[in-house]
Order: sequence, then structure tokens, then C-alpha cells
Amino acid sequence: MNARSVRTIGRHGLLAAALLLAGSAFAQQAQEEPFWAKGRPKTDTAMKMAPVPAFPIATPGDKLPIAKMKLPPGFKAEVWASDVLDARGLRQGDKGTVFVSSLFVAGKIYAVVDKGGKREVKTLAEKLFLPNGIEFHKGSLYVATPKDITRYDDIENRLDAPPAPVMVYDKLPGEVPHGWKFIKVGPDGKLYVPIGAPCNICEPGSGFAKITRMNLDGSGVEDVALGVRNTVGFDFDPKNGELWYTNNGRDWLSEDLPNDSLNHVTKKGQHFGFPYCHQGNFADPEFGWGKDCRQFAQPALLTGAHAGTLGMRFYTGRQFPKKYQGAIFIARHGPWNRTQKYAADVVVAWPDGKGGIAKMEPFLTGLVENNEYLGRPVDVLVLKDGSLLVSDDHNGAIYRISYAGK
Repeated sequence: MNARSVRTIGRHGLLAAALLLAGSAFAQQAQEEPFWAKGRPKTDTAMKMAPVPAFPIATPGDKLPIAKMKLPPGFKAEVWASDVLDARGLRQGDKGTVFVSSLFVAGKIYAVVDKGGKREVKTLAEKLFLPNGIEFHKGSLYVATPKDITRYDDIENRLDAPPAPVMVYDKLPGEVPHGWKFIKVGPDGKLYVPIGAPCNICEPGSGFAKITRMNLDGSGVEDVALGVRNTVGFDFDPKNGELWYTNNGRDWLSEDLPNDSLNHVTKKGQHFGFPYCHQGNFADPEFGWGKDCRQFAQPALLTGAHAGTLGMRFYTGRQFPKKYQGAIFIARHGPWNRTQKYAADVVVAWPDGKGGIAKMEPFLTGLVENNEYLGRPVDVLVLKDGSLLVSDDHNGAIYRISYAGK
């Protein structure tokens, strides 16, 4: 039995446990249509596709696909941490600790501590319900699940004996479909929290498909952006504090439509089209009748059909060449239900100074081979030294991208 066979068995062995963690939405009776399958064509190929083509499994550090990675001249990729099962969201604490979230398989929150060039991975919490959303702010680690948001105070001084979490907000819908979070404290001192659509495509109602914000004690909840199907990555422009976010487009219209997107919120309450309009110019065949896509806020950038566009950050470091300073690095996870796999990469986009994007280019590539994923980037993080971390839930790893060229 070769290594690939062992890995495949390991992935399938995790499948049942992962589906249980995902809740009843993934385990409905056969006669019921699960949320992710709404709109799926009744073809043999489409009917065989499932939400996750290969479940995460921790890969030994010496087996990670570093040699396959391609970067612009002068850049270097290295393994920063391995054995971080289901590594997803990334945040750095004031003392340098890197906090890592997970999702379906692990249900854990990790802390990665640098011990003189060697990293030690600590588990801070486990058996959590899809704890994808994390944020570090003024010494506290915030953790968001589909149900609630909690806070671990003075966390960097208590990594070996984490405190009991403090409840911040417990009125989130709790729906599994697009219920996992990406959270971030904005320049206004408020915590931004998305509530995804509880479906592939539907009329979601006023409680879903939006980005909200609240005070750090959970009070004062208000809507920021509407018509947002599913965002699992956003950041604030360091120049003016405005919100930019990635969005995953609906499934099953076709292999090549609609695109995921990068969006720019220029005023509170903007509507970005879901479920009526996709990628700014494509009316939904079921919900788009009578709608004009021009009435909705337009995307700043189309990032590829079913590309799985997730984490993004403005580059605020100084290590990379000047051309990258102020640019946006975006992790694309790769499609789960497209026949031909692509993305599974990090791209870089440059704002045009007028509210849009001037261009997008590949940055980290090489993780799709023979129509299979070698890795699947989820989030990016600019470290204090200006290097860039990239999480890979497929391999349970974190990579560091540095620049040493001229």
C-alpha cells in the first residue's frame, strides 16, 4: 500500500466524524435535499459530487508540498508549522503567539509558539462547534462558532492553562450552512461578524446573508452590508478604514458561473445582490426575475468560478518589495464541485485608488497536480517581521513566505 492510499483511507476514515460535527444538515434523510445540493443538475457527474472532495488530515512536515510551490523571483516558501489538523484562521498576538482556528474535522483552537526557531503547537480548546472565527484584540482571543462568540482573556499569559471563556454574544442563528465565521475588530473598535445564507440559493430572510457589527460586549448589533451570500475573509483598508471582503458565489449554475468576488463596502447598508444577482451582472434564474443587477453594489474584482475565495489581508509589512505594499493577498481554497480543479493558491490584487482593483496576479501556485489538490490555502496573515503566513487545512500545515531577493 503506497502513501497516497494510506492518505486516502485516512481522509475517508475522517468523513463520518466530520459529517457528525457539521450537524444534521449534512445527515438528512435520503428523500430530503441537503442545502448544498439545491440547484444541482441531475447528471451522473454532478450527482456524485459531495461538499468535501478530500477531508483534512495532518501531513508530516517532510511530506508537505513545499517543493511544488511556485512564487515570484526572490520569494521563498518554508514549513512554519505542521501537525496543525484542519488549520484555518490565523491571528497573531501581541507577544508573537499565532492563534489558529479549525472547522469540521478538528473543532480546536491552537496556539503556535516560537521556541527559538522551532514552533510548539498547543491546543487551547477542543470539541468546539465549527470554531472557524477568531480574533485577537487587546490581550483577548475571541472565538466565533455558528451559535455564539466567546472571549478568552489574557490568553498569551495563560496558554498552558487557558481561562474559562466569557460569553460575548449568544444570539447567532446557529445554522450550519455557511454558519462558520470570520471575525475581525474594525478601526471603529467594533467586532464585525458575518451571517451567511443558510442555503446554496434561497430567499434568506432578514436574519441572514449579511455582515453585521457589534460592540465588544455584544451590544449594539447593526447591519453593515446586505446581500452577502458567504464571506469567510475580510480586512480593512489601512489608508481609510473601509471594509473589503471576499464572497463565495452560488453553486450549480454551471462549471464556469458565477464567479467568487472581492467586494468593497463604501457605505453602510449596501446590498451586494444575493440571491437576486451574482457577480454583479448575472441574474439568478430562479430569484432574479424582475431585478436589475445595476441596482446592487458591484464587485471590485471577480476571482474565479467556484474558486473558494477565503482569507484576505492588506499587506502592511515592509519586507516584501514596494510593489506589494498596500496590495491585497487572497487565499483561494479551490472548488469542491467543479470537474476541473484549479486555484488552491494565493493571488495578489492591487487597489486602483478609486475604490476598485487595478489588477490581480498569481502569487503562490503549484498546489494542483493531475486534477488533485496537493494543498488548499485558507487564510493569510502578515507577521510582524513582514513575512506572510498561509494556512493549509488540507495538510494541517502553515507555510511562511519570505522575501530575500533584490
